[in-house]
Amino acid sequence: MNFSLEQLQAFVTVFEEKSMSKAAIKLNKHRTTVGQVIANLEDQVAVVLFDRGARIVEPTQEGLLLYHYAKQAIEQVRTFDKVAFSLSYGELDTITIAYSSFIPHGALSLIREHLNEDFPNMRITFLVRTQQEIRSGIEDESIHFGIVNISNSNAISNLDYALLGNMPFTPYASKDSELASLPDEEIYPMLKSSRQIILKSFMDENMSQSIILSPRYDVVDQLSLAIKLVQKNQGWTLLPKNNEESGYITEHLTELNCPITRNGISVPIALWNLKTKPILEIKKSIKTAINSYINLIKPQ
Repeated sequence: MNFSLEQLQAFVTVFEEKSMSKAAIKLNKHRTTVGQVIANLEDQVAVVLFDRGARIVEPTQEGLLLYHYAKQAIEQVRTFDKVAFSLSYGELDTITIAYSSFIPHGALSLIREHLNEDFPNMRITFLVRTQQEIRSGIEDESIHFGIVNISNSNAISNLDYALLGNMPFTPYASKDSELASLPDEEIYPMLKSSRQIILKSFMDENMSQSIILSPRYDVVDQLSLAIKLVQKNQGWTLLPKNNEESGYITEHLTELNCPITRNGISVPIALWNLKTKPILEIKKSIKTAINSYINLIKPQ
């Protein structure tokens, strides 16, 4: 069977809008035209894709199944188009890297060092964004790379995907806190009753079940603020394990070595980007930097 891109786009749009009229507006076509395109597709696949109700158009069981394949096919076509376009496009002189707020500044600094060595004339913009904002930004090409937690990611995407590994997080507290003076076996019960400082990005990405250890917690948007609050003995927080490369953390905070959290709470990290030729060499440099950092903080 031969399907046209027009047919697949019409099918996906009607499915998502649940309306022939709304789909027609989005596709900039007449409603009758969209209806005919869907009817032709149904004839080709020999199944009914939608139940045409009075108010909304509902997919049939067959439509539900085929939607995901149609969506992926459209994303692949878009990726093909971008790759083909990039073959005649020169190197990038400016890139934007977006990252979840829990990504340590040491990792970002290492990325900048590697890019400076490999692309000395390149300008970099670093932005803190949520996972969904990063996905949307890469798709509309306002963001070139995203460093994200992928604990709860959606598989349907035209993004290029590289798993970087697991970043272990462990509790840190002020050196002046009561937690810092407790025996290892007494730390965990105290963590559960002490104020925890939690990064908003963990909450936004539905990680509360694995990240929240105490019912007493504050939520902050910036990693630097979380570290400052802990330094002022306003609570404890989770930071990348063995974070000795940060002089400020080493001077003011201490890693809490309790048996239950000794191996850290692992957060899977991935690098997202579009599949375009100018991106590929830059991606290698970023991956090398992040992998170096993750290897640095892995538990010994």
